[in-house]
Amino acid sequence: MLSADDPLPVRPERVLIAGVTGSGKTTLAARIGEAWGLRHVEIDALFHGPKWTPRPEFLDDVRSFAAEDRWVTEWQYTSKGTDEILAPRAQLVVWLDYPYRVVRTRLLRRTLSRGILRTPLWNGNVEKPIWRMLRGDPEENILRWQTDTLHKWDERMPEVVERFPHLAVVRLRHPQQTEAWLRAQEPVGESIAPPKRRSRDR
Repeated sequence: MLSADDPLPVRPERVLIAGVTGSGKTTLAARIGEAWGLRHVEIDALFHGPKWTPRPEFLDDVRSFAAEDRWVTEWQYTSKGTDEILAPRAQLVVWLDYPYRVVRTRLLRRTLSRGILRTPLWNGNVEKPIWRMLRGDPEENILRWQTDTLHKWDERMPEVVERFPHLAVVRLRHPQQTEAWLRAQEPVGESIAPPKRRSRDR
């Protein structure tokens, strides 16, 4: 496993961004896509149909873009079958392993902002009402979901490394470390600037 200080052996062409809900996977994927000339596929947009209904074409769409040569996406919906499609094709995993206080603050800020502003997301959906954050069901309560899955990647990553030895894994432990890592990937004279729009990265 690589740290923020370790150079990449090659510039990857297929990248997965892993991390708990609220860590900033989608934002980072968009930045890497723009900087490296990779197609950013926002996997939430493939999964959620109108009225938050799962799209039956989801896995077919994942297979379709995974077969392409150049892409970056969020590593999500592992329980739906994405592991066996994405991991064999990817070359790099960027793991955002941030402290709880960082991901909790980010998730609260994002959820409240979207709930108040009714920010459009995908296929006509908007963020669910804020009062649903108080429900016990993790499928409704995104804060509970984050708590329940907080250590998911700590538990899974050793298995990922063993099952998919071709994958390079970069573990980034703080947003400042991520920024330093991004700068280290820049060709001279270029920069990886944050995108103007943040999208849901559950």
